Amino acid sequence: MAEEYDLVILGGGTGGYVAAIRASQLGLKTAIVEKGKLGGTCLHKGCIPSKALLRSAEVYHTSMKSEEYGVILGDVKLDFPKVQQRKEKIVTQLYTGVQHLMKQGKIDIFEGIGRILGPSIFSPLPGTISVEMNNGNENEMLIPKNVIIATGSRPRTLEGLEIDGVSVVTSEEALEFAALPKSIIIVGGGVIGIEWASMLSDFGAEVTVLEYADRIIPTEDHEVSKEMEKLLKKKGITIHTNAKVLSETLQHHGEHVSISAEINHTNEEFTADKILVSVGRQANVEGIGLTNTEAVVEKGFISVNDYYQTKESHIYAIGDCIGGLQLAHAASHEGITAVEHIAGLKPHAIDYSLVSKCIYSSPEAASVGYTEMEAKEKGFELKIGKFPFKAVGKALVYGESDGFVKIIADAKTNDILGVHMIGPHVTDMISEAGLARVLDATPWEISQTIHPHPSLSEAIGEAALAVDGLAIHM
Repeated sequence: MAEEYDLVILGGGTGGYVAAIRASQLGLKTAIVEKGKLGGTCLHKGCIPSKALLRSAEVYHTSMKSEEYGVILGDVKLDFPKVQQRKEKIVTQLYTGVQHLMKQGKIDIFEGIGRILGPSIFSPLPGTISVEMNNGNENEMLIPKNVIIATGSRPRTLEGLEIDGVSVVTSEEALEFAALPKSIIIVGGGVIGIEWASMLSDFGAEVTVLEYADRIIPTEDHEVSKEMEKLLKKKGITIHTNAKVLSETLQHHGEHVSISAEINHTNEEFTADKILVSVGRQANVEGIGLTNTEAVVEKGFISVNDYYQTKESHIYAIGDCIGGLQLAHAASHEGITAVEHIAGLKPHAIDYSLVSKCIYSSPEAASVGYTEMEAKEKGFELKIGKFPFKAVGKALVYGESDGFVKIIADAKTNDILGVHMIGPHVTDMISEAGLARVLDATPWEISQTIHPHPSLSEAIGEAALAVDGLAIHM
């Protein structure tokens, strides 16, 4: 017998399981179809495990320079298997938590590959789901009134640069390293590439970054990109921008691998233990039955409206498979918006300029709103305030005083257009700026928030004052 549901979600990643929880809260009978583990890429192959490794790298790097803090540790050693064990323990704990949330919400889980079927004896509408069960049992048939596609994404690769999982890897294989490479070439200087460059450098590896664009983290404000490059080079990381990697030059030399890149019209060869390819992510849209629907795929991503409906009004899509920011927290809110639309609650469409973005490298970077260039392109007349962490007492105490906070405001209305940070713990501070954007605040309003002293957040208050030339400590 086919099982009927108000909602079936294809994919149990962050966007999918959060959507399921919201649906359960609204009284919708809900099921998730997941071919792997609940939590998806973020929990098992991305956000959480990579940040666990980054934290271990930070502790190791800090321990190596502990004498600067007056702490003599002696011979500091890295036990990488224990680093991996800690990572797995964190992932397992969170995975158990997600499973508990599903039981608590009485959400049915089908472990297998789900495919959307066309109109059938079960339903006159496309959307009946056939689940090829992982356990080899007969396919399950699910009849939903609504479907949310939350199938996520996977690492994109370069044509001709074959991922072998040993010498040439993506971030997913790198998470499972049994031992750290002594040297690595990272193809791509975006968010993921820079996080891995920072991590592996802090673990002691020799790191080279090859970025095709004219600057690393090219979606961030240009001043943040410039500061990040300067500080990563200070750590000993080699960075080449305007570098076109020539896939056909890949060669294996026993335990080493080499590849060439065209830089300033000259081919240069690079050799390392491994190559990590980090050139973005592509949507998982194949093999899920989209051809049985009117849903449209453009440039590899599912097209949706402001409420995440496809051209089939009862079929929605959220998260990485629709493109956009491809962030776990964005996917969660997309899922909530889609479910509330299904339930007839008339949710507000998400304004993506209000979504904070974070880079968990060392130094960290975080931003919300428009970059200076984007604001100018939109025709705004700007006034800008910047404040360096070197003038913040807590940053000096913490031992990390590089970086700054930059606030971009509309010169006519005083509204905050964008906030950009690079420095210690800025990923924990960006939410203040995010709230300011949501409330359409001005720099003056931020400056009237009395920031505690000493704290890193003082940099935000001072940057707000700096917008009007009123910074106290600079």
